[in-house]
Amino acid sequence: MNAPVIHPPVTRHRGIVRLAHWLNAIFLVGMIASGLQIYAAFAHFGPRGAPYPNPLDGRMLPEWSRLGGWLAGGLNWHFALAWPFVLTGLVYLVFLALSGEWRSLLFRPRDVGPAVQMQLYYLRLRPTHPPQGKHNALQKAAYTAIVLLGVLSVLTGFAIYKPIQFGWLTRLFGGYELARYWHFWAVWIFVGFTLLHVALVFLVDPASLRAMITGRYYGRFPSHD
Repeated sequence: MNAPVIHPPVTRHRGIVRLAHWLNAIFLVGMIASGLQIYAAFAHFGPRGAPYPNPLDGRMLPEWSRLGGWLAGGLNWHFALAWPFVLTGLVYLVFLALSGEWRSLLFRPRDVGPAVQMQLYYLRLRPTHPPQGKHNALQKAAYTAIVLLGVLSVLTGFAIYKPIQFGWLTRLFGGYELARYWHFWAVWIFVGFTLLHVALVFLVDPASLRAMITGRYYGRFPSHD
């Protein structure tokens, strides 16, 4: 394997990106915890006699994982955090659109091959680090998917929050029960993404954590010369 090369520090994330990242991380944790409190009030999905698959069906999640104490408290916390979550997400998306940074984050068909090569590198089946720009292909796939997942969460949230006023949206997701079901699974995908994201930061690229705090990246990459 080629010797690693230490690159000079570069500006990796602008202030608005770092602020949106940390704020939404806080909002998301609170929304997941309050959502679990809401779920505890009726831990089932699907019409009577035909429940949807759910490994947690009927189970009460531990109290430490829930926020709100009871149904009304969970709802209050969930709605209180939902609006700043949506607003921060919109500000971030507008920034990406206006600054042109979306180009470095959007996963495209041409990224499929590089994503496979990067996965092989992570699995130690490829000896050298594949060439990349600001983000590698797997990171682009993750960031694109998490934005789409955020949109899905917001839309399904509105569908179950106002099923009469947004009846067309509720019907789009197959009705109230299915909208609630997709909203629930989006939560666990967020949880899985977050755990994987944090694990990869510490195991593969610890410098990216400092970059998300200070904006400056001090990275070490294998040389491609």
